[in-house]
Amino acid sequence: MTGTEGLPMTVRAPGLPPRVRIHEVGPRDGLQNEKSVVPVEVKAEFIRRLAAAGLTTVEATSFVHPKWVPQLADAEQLFPMVGDLPGVRLPVLVPNDRGLDRALGLGAREIAVFASATESFAKANLNRTVDEALAMFAPVVTRAVEHGLRVRGYLSMCFGDPWEGPVPVEQVVTVCRRLIDMGCDELSLGDTIGVATAGHVRALLTALHDKGVPSSRIAVHFHDTYGQALANTLAALQCGVSTVDASAGGLGGCPYAKSATGNLATEDLVWMLDGLGIETGVDLGRLTATSVWMAEQLGRPSPSRTVRALSHKE
Repeated sequence: MTGTEGLPMTVRAPGLPPRVRIHEVGPRDGLQNEKSVVPVEVKAEFIRRLAAAGLTTVEATSFVHPKWVPQLADAEQLFPMVGDLPGVRLPVLVPNDRGLDRALGLGAREIAVFASATESFAKANLNRTVDEALAMFAPVVTRAVEHGLRVRGYLSMCFGDPWEGPVPVEQVVTVCRRLIDMGCDELSLGDTIGVATAGHVRALLTALHDKGVPSSRIAVHFHDTYGQALANTLAALQCGVSTVDASAGGLGGCPYAKSATGNLATEDLVWMLDGLGIETGVDLGRLTATSVWMAEQLGRPSPSRTVRALSHKE
């Protein structure tokens, strides 16, 4: 790793948050589509290395039925292996009451539910209408809150849908407002197929603000299908968002949306934020080494441009 000492040079820009919390999704969203099952010991080591690199929120796994996501069938094994990491939040995805029971039984303190802004994706992903899915999640969220858990609401297809095309901003805002009213502490706005552009991001965040959903309760989750993930992230930061989802090494996609490519790479995000003088607490060198290691476990190179640049040996 030569020739990059002191880079990127810090040049601050006005109107940006001083610190960003990265919500690392690599161990869950990043690995869930891998065709070969990753050993639970490798997953646990991945999470430990991410934590050691300074990531304080690492989404560990999902308590969906193993039939639907075989890669995450080892959730009961994995969570106890990492549950005692000091200072690290380890949210888990739960699809229903049974999933919540499993999460509570293992001592999880944060959960996430997964909704859709469009009917087509709700049908493909949950085999329900949008209303039916929200009705299913409502008692889960209520019970989680009663147990003192923090709840995140993921919302897919906020910027475009492979079956329906453009998704009206007002439609997304309506579902967001229902998730907030249900009791979600935070919303993660998903650009599931990576079609968002910066102006669209600003329009949605402005509309949410106008409906009483402040940027402090919003995270953004961009995919890099058309190379727009960093531009969209910067637009969100300019609107006051300070929580950004990313996946170490750019791992991940979406099993129910075939046009979805990898998530925004955490390393690419950290490089940009470091250059802007925005604190993350993440050691980019250690994070890059972690993604190189994980790529070796998976038997293929990381798609992250920053990982490739920093790990290049002359």
